[in-house]
Parts: sequence; structure tokens; C-alpha cells
Amino acid sequence: MLNEYFGLSEKHTTFKIEIVAGLTTFLTMAYIVFVNPSVLSLEGIELTDIERMDKQALIAVTCLVSGLATIIVGIFAKAPIAMAPGMGLNAFFAYLVSSGKMDWQTALGVVFLSGLFFLILTLLGLRKRLVEAIPESLVSAIAVGIGLFITFMGLVKLGIVVSDEHTLVKAGPLDATVLIGLFGLLVMIFCEMKKIRGGLVAGIFASTLLAGLFGRIEMPERFISLDMNLRAVSLRLDILGALKWSFFGSIFTLMFIDMFDSVGTLVACCHQADMVDKENRIEGLDRLLGIDAIATMIGALFGTSTTTAYMESAAGIEQGGRTGLTAVVTGTLFLLTVLFVPVVGIVPRYATAPALIMVGLFMMKEVKRIDFANIEEAFPSFIIMVMIALSYSISTGLAFGFVSFTLIKMVSGKVKEVKAAMWVIAALSVLFLTLDHMPGMIERLRSIV
Repeated sequence: MLNEYFGLSEKHTTFKIEIVAGLTTFLTMAYIVFVNPSVLSLEGIELTDIERMDKQALIAVTCLVSGLATIIVGIFAKAPIAMAPGMGLNAFFAYLVSSGKMDWQTALGVVFLSGLFFLILTLLGLRKRLVEAIPESLVSAIAVGIGLFITFMGLVKLGIVVSDEHTLVKAGPLDATVLIGLFGLLVMIFCEMKKIRGGLVAGIFASTLLAGLFGRIEMPERFISLDMNLRAVSLRLDILGALKWSFFGSIFTLMFIDMFDSVGTLVACCHQADMVDKENRIEGLDRLLGIDAIATMIGALFGTSTTTAYMESAAGIEQGGRTGLTAVVTGTLFLLTVLFVPVVGIVPRYATAPALIMVGLFMMKEVKRIDFANIEEAFPSFIIMVMIALSYSISTGLAFGFVSFTLIKMVSGKVKEVKAAMWVIAALSVLFLTLDHMPGMIERLRSIV
């Protein structure tokens, strides 16, 4: 039955291979169970009058949303792709709340609306056209840029990089917590050297164990819990509060970030899994993009940031995963993780920080797919990579890169090489970059008239 539904024989795989692949994907991306709640609960950030999201509830929600979204991908899209709350996307969510622009309930409303608008674009077929219009070099640059961004986040959370009023950033002191985190990083590197799957989780566990030995964590009263206090964050979103013109920019930004987060992942992973037709187009792309949008809406209802496809899916694909059974196994393991929420909650943020650094390393591998010999694509790719990291904004980096790509094509007299959908992307990028200045520009035009 499974063979017929998922087409195991057709994809030259077996039940055993798919199980191992699903387990591998889970072990590779299980760090999000620790990291996502830490980011969304604004752990480590000093706040006064801002309400925080409940970290314990966020741990359970992260497991449930990741599990459900990934299983939906496996059953309906039949692809070995895992979905979960996205890194970078959750950082933007945290920024909206910590900056005081809105409370977390309204931020969840913004996430829901971005998913709804994305679903509409997907049903109209517009999102697929936008995906297929982006040159391969720029798609790879997106992954590299996000990798640099995530690495920087990890270095800051670990304490290796700290702020400085003169040089913006500098190296931090090697205190006990930093050394504990670095020990976990060494474990992760060792596992990668020896080709041991689950190295990120092993490193997190090693750092947490070491922190416990030195009395830097508090053990929970129980290790298994069936009491999931989802009500602390679930169904608390404020959609009406998010329907304000002043929040349109935030909705657009989330749409922009999610679009190109998922683009890079789906293009890379689907090609690796041989999910392409004779014209090199991804099979079932519309369905994958639709599930991506629906998963974001479901995630907002549960109480987490934008849900997207994960690059770590490539780990399972490398182990031979070729069908949706891989995703079903991964999703089921995430659901089972809910039982161990109390244990997950004791993991300190400096233990999870090395996982971000390693994920950045994995994503940097995409740099070899960029054609640096072609300056027309090399420069926009370079801008994307650098600006994502240095502007601390994925969407800003992408916007600069897409605008520079179209401008270079115009200057070189190769306008016909730019697809129509790419012009739309460039226009959206310009809108994004000028959105904050739009009210002032309108007032200036009125004064002139």
C-alpha cells in the first residue's frame, strides 16, 4: 500500500531507506525545538513593558506545527521536504515585538495575513511564475546569504560576537557559557567529520549536559509531560489589529522573506531529489507552495511565526529519501517530541547557538553554484549575500540584489533576457525598499503640486 501510494519502486527507494532518511532529517533539524522558542520568547533580551510569549507553550507549538506541516507535505505533495517555523522569519517576528511596533498577538495576525495573501497568489499561479523567473545563481546566493545571517545570529547568541559603540561589533570574552557552547560546537564538527547524523542535536545535548554538571541549569520536576498549555499562545492572534495600513509593510516583508526562503530551499532540495521534469521545472511546485502558505496560517493559529520549507531536508535526501514517506516519518518524530517538553525547556540558549553556526556552514555550500565568471549574475549574487548579513535583514538583501540584477541587464542592453515575472519582483523590491519613506515622499509631492 505504501509502495503504491508513495511510488517507492518508481523512485528507486525502499521503506527502510525512507525511514532512515526521515530520521536523518529530524535529527538534523531538531535544533529548532530549542531555538525557535528561544527566539520568539525574546530570551536574553532585556524588556520592560513588553509581554513575552510563554516559552514552554512555544516548545510544544513548535513540535506540533513542524510535525503537522511536514506530514501534510508528505501525504499531499509526496515530497521529502520538512516544514517548520523558519529561522530568520522568527527573528523578524521577534524584532516586530521587541521593537515595540506591535504586541505578539498582533504579530501573529500579521503572520496569518501574509500566509493568506500568499495562498491567494499561489492559487492564481503568480507565485510559481515568480519562482521560475529567478536565475539559478541568485537562488543559490539567497541560501548563502541566509547562511551568513544565521551564522551571525548564532555567534551573537553564543556571546562570541558582542556589540561595540565604536566598531559596531567585536569579539566577546571567553567566559564559562561561551566555552560550554564551543564544546558543543566541537562535538557537532566531530560528528560531521565522521559522517555521524544528528550531530547538531548531539552537540546541543553535550553542551546542556556540561552546563548541568557545572550547575548552570535547573532540572525539571518531571521528564515527560502530557499537559500542554497551548492556550498561552494558541488562538491568541489579533487579525483585526493587524489590518492597519501602518502594518502593511510588515505583512509585505513577511511575504517577501517567506517567498524567497522557500524558493531557495525548494529549488535546491527538489533538484537534489530528482523532482524535476524534462524542462528542469519542479514537479508539483504549485502544491508545495500552497502547502507552504497554509502551513503559515496554521502556525499563526497555533501561535508561532511563519512556517516554511527547511534546507535541512537535504540531509534526508542525501540518505536516499525520495518520497513523501520521508516527510511523514520526520513529522511523526516531531509530534512524539511534544511528550518531552519539560526536558527540552532546560536547554540554555548558548547550547543552541552553535547549531545556528553549523546551519550557516551547511547553507554556504550553495556558493559553488554561483557563476562568478558572469559579472551580470555574480554582482547581484554578491550583493544578496553581503546585504542579507550586513543589513541583518533577509528581505533587504534580496531587494537590493534583484534591483541590481535588473539594472545591470538594462545597462548592458539585455533587457529581453529578463523575464516578465522578474520585472514584477524588481518592482516589488523597489516598493519594499521605499515603503518606509513613502509617506514623506507623498507629502513632498503634495507640497510641490
